[in-house]
Amino acid sequence: MHIVVCIKQVPDATAVRIDPKTNTLDRSSAPAILNPYDAHAVQEAVNLKRLHGGKVTVITMGPMQAKDIIRKSLELGADEGVLLSDRAFAGSDTLATSYILAKGISKIRSQEPIDLIICGKQAIDGDTAQVGPGIARRLNLAQLTYVQKVESVNVTQGEIIVHRRIDQGHEVVKAKLPCLLTVEKEINELGYSSLPEMLRAAKYKAPVWGVDTIQAEASYIGLKGSPTTVRKIFAPPQRMGGERISGTTSDVINTLVSRLMEKLT
Repeated sequence: MHIVVCIKQVPDATAVRIDPKTNTLDRSSAPAILNPYDAHAVQEAVNLKRLHGGKVTVITMGPMQAKDIIRKSLELGADEGVLLSDRAFAGSDTLATSYILAKGISKIRSQEPIDLIICGKQAIDGDTAQVGPGIARRLNLAQLTYVQKVESVNVTQGEIIVHRRIDQGHEVVKAKLPCLLTVEKEINELGYSSLPEMLRAAKYKAPVWGVDTIQAEASYIGLKGSPTTVRKIFAPPQRMGGERISGTTSDVINTLVSRLMEKLT
């Protein structure tokens, strides 16, 4: 069973700041990390590999330093990784990014069949949740989004059963392989890296594929292939502190009821 996992390097959202002068994201203010949702996607792929055999390949688009998250994925148990990096990819929005990743996956598929593609639900720096479905559409695959549990995979019959979150609860869905999943964090618990995996990851040299390697069309990538742009980023205003009502219990209740009645009249 061959599983491909799409991963992304993102700034740590707990440390990132907004430049108050330019209202833009100050990426230098936070360390770059493996997108948390993608970490769980890698872990799920590794769990499935351990159950059914096969291998896990991760793929990412980004600058050369994105090799760090490929190594992190290998520490989690992935087998191989590919970096899609080219100056022509700069400025790509979700539409262009899904195209580039789909082209990279198509090249992997031309070398070895793929049974399953897994993506994190969304990236914490954009929160669009659009790239996974975009890849599925471009590759003409069934997409199972917001997956909370993989119930079973039957490699022989080419079927997968998953539980996915919906607004009213969850639903159980069966689909034919190959297909694409986007997963929630609660799908699993991240495991610990073993020393052999850490040593192998440290020595691993991921191949780098550019525009020519994946045969991407210039009109579909970068700024030319991106119909959406970010006009402005700003931090929300800080919330004002609430009013404290002091006194005896009856005084607090009477004051609160009085205030509520004033709002209703």
